[in-house]
Amino acid sequence: MTTLLFAATTALCLVALATFAVRLDADSRNAALDHEAGVRAIGLSRAVWSEAGTVHLEPLREDELTEGVESVTILRPGTGGAPDARVAAGKRAALPDRAELGRIWQRLLTDQETVIRFTAKADDGRRLRWAVSPVWDQRIDAAVLVGLDPARQEHAHHALVQRLALGCAALVAVAATAGHLLSRRAMRPALQGLDRQEQFLAEAAHELRTPLATLRLVVEQGTTAPDRAPAALGTALGLVDRLSRLVTGLLARARVEAGIQEAELTPLRLDQVVELTVDELPDRTGVTVHTEPAVVRGDPELLAQAVRNLVENALRHGGTEPRVEVTVARGLVAVRDHGPGVPLQDRDKVFRRGVSGVSGVSGAGSGSGTGTGLAIVRWVAQLHGGTARLSDAPGGGLLAELRLPPHEEKRAG
Repeated sequence: MTTLLFAATTALCLVALATFAVRLDADSRNAALDHEAGVRAIGLSRAVWSEAGTVHLEPLREDELTEGVESVTILRPGTGGAPDARVAAGKRAALPDRAELGRIWQRLLTDQETVIRFTAKADDGRRLRWAVSPVWDQRIDAAVLVGLDPARQEHAHHALVQRLALGCAALVAVAATAGHLLSRRAMRPALQGLDRQEQFLAEAAHELRTPLATLRLVVEQGTTAPDRAPAALGTALGLVDRLSRLVTGLLARARVEAGIQEAELTPLRLDQVVELTVDELPDRTGVTVHTEPAVVRGDPELLAQAVRNLVENALRHGGTEPRVEVTVARGLVAVRDHGPGVPLQDRDKVFRRGVSGVSGVSGAGSGSGTGTGLAIVRWVAQLHGGTARLSDAPGGGLLAELRLPPHEEKRAG
């Protein structure tokens, strides 16, 4: 629609300019033809001379002003109000009808103008442009009538109109193409923004679904078993805190992706972030954690989100009795499961947003899930200047690694 509007506006502007150019060209060509006819009529009237009522035409035979005209005619006073006409030169004996000649002769006698220009049809059917100038001998004894054919100017004018039409059509096509490319380029950020918004909503739903389901289960247990209410209340409060952190992390990620704010990376203990994240899992059965002190520069909420996605992914696709081993070393979080693994050709694909249902893909869901978890992991890794990758674990299973640049503390001295 934008392209069509742009092309239509361009076409209207070009049509207006072309119309102005055509009208200007027609007026200028008509003015040039009138000027030429007037100059020839005045020049030839001065070459003709009258003596004792006799008009001498000999000079016209050699005058260059007679070349290229359709008709050079001498008008003399006649009977019935119309002058007598004698063709002196020209390609054809083309003259206006007697009524038109009578009107022009009477106007010449009345106004006594130096030159009179008019358009009239010749006796052969062509419309010619005429100019008449008087021959003086104390009075107007005769007049020279010159006729020019406007066909040459009209042909050139029509050629100009055709060129303008073709040029305008070409320019409209170019403008439509350029408008289409520009509109696509202008709309691309908006479309990308919509895609990011839709992806964010999908990821938010993915992140919040599990803790909300767990919270509902805990509340129901506390309601149906009053003796378990204190424990259920404590668990519910922990889940509420986790939801609060999830929402904070989601909002921070959305703002960073939209370019509203930059990620605030501060030195933190990666091993503590991982331990706290695993402790907050609703079911950490089968998860073992091995850590050593590791300091990195990062955003704790975003890193916790990435670690949680790695562990939950491993639990979900680690087999019927999942066993997940989490290891934290210097600048590294490694999560190993004992599931079927991921085909080599799909290991990069599962990190793309929106990928789901990859057959045999431990990270994408094997036909379930939203395909957003590992995409978030890679995004967090790249935001922190790190990488995320999958590989075969020794002895079987899948090893997912989140590598981050370690933070080097400056020592005094």
